[in-house]
Amino acid sequence: MMRNTIFDLPPRGVQARRLNVSDWPLKRPALRLPPLHGFTLVELLVVITIIGIMLALTLPGVMASRESARRMACLNNLTQIGMALANYEAAQESLPSGTIDAEGPVRNIPQGYKMSWLVQILPYLDEKVLFDQIDFSVGAYNEKNARGRAINVPTFVCPSCGICRITPPAPGSDGQWSSSNKSRAGAGTWTASNYAGCQNGVETPIDSDNDGVLFLNSKVRRDDATDGAAHTIFVGEKLIGLHDLGWMSGTRATLRNTGTPPNQTPGDSSSLPVAAKPADDDPDATKPDAEMNDLFVGGFGSCHPDVCNYLFGDGRTDSITNSIDPDVLRKLGDRAGGELIEGGPTRGDWW
Repeated sequence: MMRNTIFDLPPRGVQARRLNVSDWPLKRPALRLPPLHGFTLVELLVVITIIGIMLALTLPGVMASRESARRMACLNNLTQIGMALANYEAAQESLPSGTIDAEGPVRNIPQGYKMSWLVQILPYLDEKVLFDQIDFSVGAYNEKNARGRAINVPTFVCPSCGICRITPPAPGSDGQWSSSNKSRAGAGTWTASNYAGCQNGVETPIDSDNDGVLFLNSKVRRDDATDGAAHTIFVGEKLIGLHDLGWMSGTRATLRNTGTPPNQTPGDSSSLPVAAKPADDDPDATKPDAEMNDLFVGGFGSCHPDVCNYLFGDGRTDSITNSIDPDVLRKLGDRAGGELIEGGPTRGDWW
């Protein structure tokens, strides 16, 4: 029996119901999708802003902790240098000469013998191999020592400054440094040091009559620091600036004094122009040109924010603020001045 597509035959006794047109096709329940969740553009911008604020708050702390670690590593370098000086004195009965040369004053030009005190303590810094490569029959600038000059000694490098390789310019015909940066014949690349010995308490050329502990042909013992080794600066940090001759050179490259405030040496920073310091009766006179008098020595300085690290005669290392009283700093550089430091030798008065 065929079935009607509109009407289905109901069972017997049941009346058939006619479907309305509106009932066809049969309605089905609508498919309901789950709601979609996501960020609006405003919400995304707010999240990015919050992340930026959090980074701005945390990064200075991270950077400060890293700088603190670098400063501690720098102090450790000074400690190693202090131990090397002590061992040298125990073996040679005196501290090393700040620089070795025939006569003074020492000029900051690549001429003469001028072996630095850093060269002399190499065997006591586990650098005997490098020490043996140096030819002491010739000077620091001789071609035979070119290879040694180019070698980096990690103990001589402050982590905050990094390794500095330099190509020194040739001295001008008048004895002054030439403003050109042409490398001297046979000079090659030299490696500089961030540490310098204290040669005097005031600004004066490097000579054999300085009142520091490391100067021209010096043979100072620790006991000669009659002001007290604990109150006498032996070594400090320095910035590597214009006309630096490297760690092998016994010039202002490895010797400084306390007569110039920290980070105030002309030529040691891009923020400080080179100022000529003529060695005459007017040490404060300057010239308008870009030449630096080769007798000028300069003071200490560092890449650390607001402080400079020093090694004292008793082996102590400390970070001293750059705002230290200049008169106090000057007294700390004189080994036998017999001067009193106002307030007494307490750390709070200096730092």
